[in-house]
Amino acid sequence: MGTYKTSDFRKGLKVQIDGEPYLMIEMNFVKPGKGNALYKCRMRNLLRNTVLDRTYKGGDTLESADVEETEVEYLYRQADKFVFMDTSTYEQYELTTEQVGDYWKYLKENLKCSMMLFNGIPITMTPPNHVEMKVEWCEPGAKGDTATNVSKPVRVETGAEFPVPIFINIGDVIKIDTRTGNYVERVRA
Repeated sequence: MGTYKTSDFRKGLKVQIDGEPYLMIEMNFVKPGKGNALYKCRMRNLLRNTVLDRTYKGGDTLESADVEETEVEYLYRQADKFVFMDTSTYEQYELTTEQVGDYWKYLKENLKCSMMLFNGIPITMTPPNHVEMKVEWCEPGAKGDTATNVSKPVRVETGAEFPVPIFINIGDVIKIDTRTGNYVERVRA
C-alpha cells in the first residue's frame, strides 16, 4: 500500500482515511505569510457518500486506497440485489439497491458499466453516459400541439419514467443521458 505526500495531492486522488476509501474532490494550496504551507482538502467517502473537510500541513502523508475500476456487464435483478459480471474474469458481483441508487433506471440486460472495487469488494457502479431504451408506454401526443418544449412522460423497458418531446410514441427507441436523466434524441432504426 503506497502513500501520497502533500505535494502529490490533487483532485481525483483516491486515499484511505481510518480504513475507508475517499475521493479527493477539491484541493486548495494555501501559503500563509508565516509558517508552513497548508493543503485544504474536501473528500467524499466512497462507501457512505459523505463529505469530509480536512487541512494538512506540508510534509503530511495519506495512505493510498486500494480502489480499482473494472468493466462489468449487468446481468439481472434478484429481489433487492443487482447482479453484474466482470467482462474479463467472469466473476459475478452483487450490489444492493442503496449502492446502485437511481442508476437502476438505466440498467437493462447486457449493459456495460464501470464498477468501483475497494479491496476486491464492489462499492459503486456507473452506467455509460448515454443509454438507448425502448418506450413501452406513453400517452399519445395531441394533434396540432406545436408549442415548443412540450413534453410528456414515457415509461421505458426498465420501468423508469422520463419526460420526452410530444412526438415520441410507443415502440420508439430513445437515448437518455444517465448523468442528468434528460432525453437526448430519438434513435433511428
